[in-house]
Amino acid sequence: MAIMQRALAGAAALLLFAAAAEAQTYPSRPIKVIVPFVPGTGTDTMGRALVDAIQPAMGQPMIVENRGGAGGSIGANAVAKATPDGYTLLATSAGHAANPAIYKSLPFDTIEDFVAVAPLAFQPNVLIIAPSRGLKTVQELVAYGKANPGKLTYGSAGIGSGTHLNAEKFRNAAGGYDAVHVPYRGSTEAFPDIMTGRTDYFFSPISAALQLIRSSNLLALAVSSKDRSPVLPDVPTTVEAGVPNSEFVLWYGLLAPRNTPKEIVQRLYTEVNKALQSPEMRARLAAVGATPWVATSEQFQAHIKQEVADNIKLAAAAGIKPE
Repeated sequence: MAIMQRALAGAAALLLFAAAAEAQTYPSRPIKVIVPFVPGTGTDTMGRALVDAIQPAMGQPMIVENRGGAGGSIGANAVAKATPDGYTLLATSAGHAANPAIYKSLPFDTIEDFVAVAPLAFQPNVLIIAPSRGLKTVQELVAYGKANPGKLTYGSAGIGSGTHLNAEKFRNAAGGYDAVHVPYRGSTEAFPDIMTGRTDYFFSPISAALQLIRSSNLLALAVSSKDRSPVLPDVPTTVEAGVPNSEFVLWYGLLAPRNTPKEIVQRLYTEVNKALQSPEMRARLAAVGATPWVATSEQFQAHIKQEVADNIKLAAAAGIKPE
């Protein structure tokens, strides 16, 4: 028994030594960054901006892989089950913290199975609708919903996504009118239906919808933040438009599998925050209406934990039943 215990202890020591050596030479090969939504979504745009900013300093290729579906949980699960060596990361958004409020069971623990590496930015959503739909203001949209129960449809980037909870918070804050939820696999998949009026409205990340708004393919009725967006200065906030307590802001950030060595987490954190200080990155974020978010890994982890709890309460108040 003593021999076996010494052997096990020796094996554990070797594993720790190997992990420490790997952390010191990290990275020594390409890094895969999984984005849990389809290309062109706000999360995808932010994830690629992050990769572009830190890849030169990391000294290895960083490969973005889109794995959309199930409100981002498919991509998140791939990272949760990955080897915790810093070579598989998750570039995600606030939808990650919404999933526990939407799904009865997930194949991972949203908090315990990940380590929060670094936040990237905050960004509001924008309430969009087809110009041909004939509803030109938030007041007109809400009035139509109340006068025609069940006739309005609203899209989301998937059940449990931040866009879904934003729409539910807005609907509840506006008096709880009846509307039909139409989930998509991502923002870009919803846009064709929004532009043709097959689905009435959508709370999209500004970065994903901005060009379609500027080209007049979509009409922006309001933004979901406390203040107006610098990239859409003429568009009111939902509160300004008459819907109190309807603010909703998305976040974007980088996560890794739990048990990722602290040295690797610290290396990634350092490079992300260096990037956030650069004029180039700040300009890129500002161009899509996003604000840099600088916080420690521990603060980011605590924020996610609190948001999970808040989203469970929001879903219950909005009458969303976990599926």
